[in-house]
Amino acid sequence: MIMLIKSSKLYILILLLLIIALAGFFRLWQIETIPPGIYPDEAINANQAISEPGKIFYPENHGREGLFINLIALSFSVFGISIWSFKIVSALFGILTILGLYLLTKELFFQYIENRSQCIALLSSFFLATSFWHINFSHIGFRAILVPLILTFSFYLLFYGFRTKKTWAFILAGIIFGVGFHTYIAFRLAVLIIPVILILWWLIYKRQNLKKKFFLFTFSFLLFTFIVAAPIGFYFLENPENFVSRTVGVSIFSQANPIKAFGESLITHLAMFNIAGDYNWRHNISGFPVLFWPVGILFLIGIFLSLKKCLMPLKLKDQPLVISYWLLITWWFIMLLPGILTIEGIPHCLRCIGAIPPTFIFAGIGGEFFYRNIKKIFKKGSLLYQLMILVSVLLVICFVFLQFNRYFNLWARNPEVAKAFSKECAEIGNYLNSFPKETQKYVIINESGPNLPLPVQSIIFIQRTENKDKETKYIFEDDIAKIKIDNKKTIIVLMSYDEKIVNQLKIAFPEGELKEKNKIWAYELNE
Repeated sequence: MIMLIKSSKLYILILLLLIIALAGFFRLWQIETIPPGIYPDEAINANQAISEPGKIFYPENHGREGLFINLIALSFSVFGISIWSFKIVSALFGILTILGLYLLTKELFFQYIENRSQCIALLSSFFLATSFWHINFSHIGFRAILVPLILTFSFYLLFYGFRTKKTWAFILAGIIFGVGFHTYIAFRLAVLIIPVILILWWLIYKRQNLKKKFFLFTFSFLLFTFIVAAPIGFYFLENPENFVSRTVGVSIFSQANPIKAFGESLITHLAMFNIAGDYNWRHNISGFPVLFWPVGILFLIGIFLSLKKCLMPLKLKDQPLVISYWLLITWWFIMLLPGILTIEGIPHCLRCIGAIPPTFIFAGIGGEFFYRNIKKIFKKGSLLYQLMILVSVLLVICFVFLQFNRYFNLWARNPEVAKAFSKECAEIGNYLNSFPKETQKYVIINESGPNLPLPVQSIIFIQRTENKDKETKYIFEDDIAKIKIDNKKTIIVLMSYDEKIVNQLKIAFPEGELKEKNKIWAYELNE
């Protein structure tokens, strides 16, 4: 018997490691080239990690919490400045989230027999490991990728602490949850989940006459959450204008009819899972449901079963399990609110990134339910049972290949993706890097925006990967007269072709020549 248990645990460990390895492959494969280009919102994160590391908050570009930028700075200090060392930060946190989801799911369903809880946990992790939604944001330098990771580990430790009555788990859960306030604005709504968890666990501890322990555990969690979140909290007290940043302009409450706007946004966000998803090519295959249809069906089964469990009469022995289902329903809906409460670009799966973990746990619940009921039809050890196992393995392999094709071919090779990630700006950076250091380089900014407009950030970062950013001067189109030619080869690049600017250059520097290479327009003057 002991050998069987050990064998079963080894089998589970092997499966988990395979899933994490698969997640690693999806998140690390072609990380430097997919997605193509560097979107300006990514580039400004990288540039400020180089020039201004260590801040609690970066008010530029509508405001960004500093943790992610500082982690990029750490990566640059260890690995040097490159696209790989920039993107690896998101990729590693994406991979760690798979482990966190497995631990959390297993903890939530610990009351089930071992095989059921393991099955739900493994299926949830597998679906997340191969999810376009999560793979995509693990390839992009956006701070939002930290939110699923923080939520999975903090809730895992919180539930583990309540079950095992370990004080250290609450302290660690509080530290991790506090870190969440340094990640992404959408995380702030996660505080609404905490009262639900605490109230439901209070009912259990009260019946067990463990009120003092409950208050000690709750105090430990909240205290360390406050301590870790305090620095950014004090920053917002001193700079209240940065607290809401861009949210006011895109909020449903800025609309003439907020109730109607809420209804429209709610319907589109609920529909994004199985009917029509985010239309932004940076976030999704435009208009495709965010869940691959087999996962989408299992997700619907899982959410139905979870709602059913929540609405059933509460039995004392089932209370911890019911709390788990309440957590999932509450978590999923509350972390959809950052998208639902906005009206711009809906449905918006980036703002809803915090809903990723419960979404795939629902799919795991649906998958385990489906597998358990199919298995009943076949007698264990029979030819049909063995055939079912073989078909299941083949379906899993096909599923992985289809998900690979979905991200790396169907999406990544679409020309719209290159446009969405400002590939042309990255190409300008590479073009400028191709010239020797002694070449004079100018970029004429004929893009809108205050000071240096955001697209310039992409060019600057690409140049920084080869330490050539200081050689290039950026000037606005009204300042062409300021260009000085010092008897050396000079390259004047236009961010976008403009015949008026070209004519100005020809008048100012008649000896020059306009050239086009890979859709990059440059005015060249030789020595």
